[in-house]
Amino acid sequence: MSDILLDLGFITIKWYSFLMFLALLIGIILITKEAKKFKIDENYIVNLIFWTTIIALIGARIYFVVFNWNYYSTHLNEIYKVWQGGLAIHGGIIFGALFIFLYTKKYKVNTLRIFDIIAPALLIGQAIGRWGNFFNGEAHGPATTLAFLQNLHLPKFIIDGMYINGTYYQPTFLYESLWCLLGFIILLIVRRMRYTKIGNVTGIYLMWYSIGRFFIESLRTDSLMLGNFKMAQIISIILFIIGLVIIIVSKRKSKLENLYNEQNKTEVMF
Repeated sequence: MSDILLDLGFITIKWYSFLMFLALLIGIILITKEAKKFKIDENYIVNLIFWTTIIALIGARIYFVVFNWNYYSTHLNEIYKVWQGGLAIHGGIIFGALFIFLYTKKYKVNTLRIFDIIAPALLIGQAIGRWGNFFNGEAHGPATTLAFLQNLHLPKFIIDGMYINGTYYQPTFLYESLWCLLGFIILLIVRRMRYTKIGNVTGIYLMWYSIGRFFIESLRTDSLMLGNFKMAQIISIILFIIGLVIIIVSKRKSKLENLYNEQNKTEVMF
């Protein structure tokens, strides 16, 4: 499976880069459309997306490099080559969330409201981004057999793509992509429900993604490690707890208080 989408000689476009761009583009469209519903100033949301994207990408790369320092300490010239892969989504989530928190506090905007607007876009972006891992031949599971993959009724191109260096591997990238896609649909439904409270979408996102990632990570062979523990599983537990706390806290208020779809109570100027 080639990782190159288009080779024009003077420039080479890789599938990983293209899919990351596609994920970002779809995310921007979804976020700006939802923000308009709450009369959030377009300049504010565009600036937020722009800087959050940059900070998240830097965070995702730093996270990956730190946990692969044995390699990058002797290959310093490769640290910046993000188009070759090596972006850890948890690093992006952590750095991006911290920036959004500071940015919203600066302009006195409801942080959880912004997280709720971003969460579905982030999840569909993750679903798309995992296909970049597929074309890079990474983020796969343990060795398996052709019969196992055929029994999953996978398209031939996926089965062929899982044949790496003479061995078939489980397509954990696909498991996570489908899990994120299903979560995206669930978040869209929850966000339109009448009594959904501000913070519920964020809480469900953190819990949903963390559950899937925790179990899928147990199959992956390229996990970032902290001693004998898989770092993604540790972070998944932490994010799940944070999501659960957000849901519990939001339930303490009355049924008609702090509702997500109360559009008349949101207006952000920049």
